[in-house]
Amino acid sequence: MYSFISPQALHFGRGQSQKVAQFAKEFGETALVVHGASAQRAAWLIALVQDAGLETRMVSCANEPSLPDIEKALLSLEGGKPSVVIALGGGSVMDFAKALSALIGCKGPVQSYLEIVGDGCALDTTPIPVIALPTTAGTGAEVTKNAVISVPEHGLKVSLRDPGIVPEIAIVDADLMQGAPRHIALAAGLDAVTQVIEPYLSSKSNPMTDALCRAAIPDGLKALRAVVETDSAEAWDVLAWVSTCGGLALANAGLGAVHGFAGVIGGKTGAPHGEICGRLLPFVLDAHFQKAQKNTEIHDRLSWVLDHLDQVFANGRDGQGRAALMNWSAQMGLRNLRQLDVSSHDFATIAEMAAGSSSMKGNPFELTTSEVRQILNKEALAS
Repeated sequence: MYSFISPQALHFGRGQSQKVAQFAKEFGETALVVHGASAQRAAWLIALVQDAGLETRMVSCANEPSLPDIEKALLSLEGGKPSVVIALGGGSVMDFAKALSALIGCKGPVQSYLEIVGDGCALDTTPIPVIALPTTAGTGAEVTKNAVISVPEHGLKVSLRDPGIVPEIAIVDADLMQGAPRHIALAAGLDAVTQVIEPYLSSKSNPMTDALCRAAIPDGLKALRAVVETDSAEAWDVLAWVSTCGGLALANAGLGAVHGFAGVIGGKTGAPHGEICGRLLPFVLDAHFQKAQKNTEIHDRLSWVLDHLDQVFANGRDGQGRAALMNWSAQMGLRNLRQLDVSSHDFATIAEMAAGSSSMKGNPFELTTSEVRQILNKEALAS
């Protein structure tokens, strides 16, 4: 028995973003456009929406969403509830927009609706519909039911989580993604492939998520390499699709240890999420391989994943794919944890927090705090 949550509509393909105003008008006459640091990059979208006759307000998300920034934005929006929220940007913008859509109209303090640092209270009102236009092929946040929010006071990243904040419409248009700087494409792409691998290995996987992940993993690994090395248009199209598959899969099957680490490390250091995931993926897969017993389903699944890593990154050399992925990522500019300002002195704290994180609930193996710390130690030795 399982359930599957997704947007009401997914629109894939180059040029689909030009339909955004047409979709927005279906929800009413007022729109809130949430964009990244540069309003100029959203000028085309704002013009489309305004030309369609919608009254438009704008909010900028310059950094990863934080509790203070969300509280400030909500104050600026008091008395002006929009008909639809339109998000244009990377995962941070998606999460910021989803949080605003959920919290506009809620009566309690923002923190009360958050996990871990709050009470995880149910939302007071139905979230405002969201139209999501991702500009990175990575997070899959255009189809997920949570918004990741940093809480600087606690040095944590936590989630606002509710099925109602899954965007009504996701428009996945590689024209909005191609041409990103290599370091952004690399980090986002590594996040995308991690987010189809972890749900496939998750203890909460189901036939729907398996179908998505088995299709996406082989193509995603090949597309990641082509996007970063050649900026191939065809590869961008594939990676955009893989990213959305990952969002759908993680929303319905959970994640694992890589994301258990990422949430904690990102909260402590502010290091980019995709870089953390990309750096730790090979080491977590290695830890899984050490624990997986032959002739079990998880061993078969893991072996299948590792075989594809061997094919794409190690020219088919058996068992070499994990190390080859790590080396390739470093050659392409991915930083290690030390370069991301993660000190070995913090390993004990990180391990304890990661072992108890929500992402660990889907990990295929129960990991002790000592085993979690050992993964960090191996990463440090490889640096």
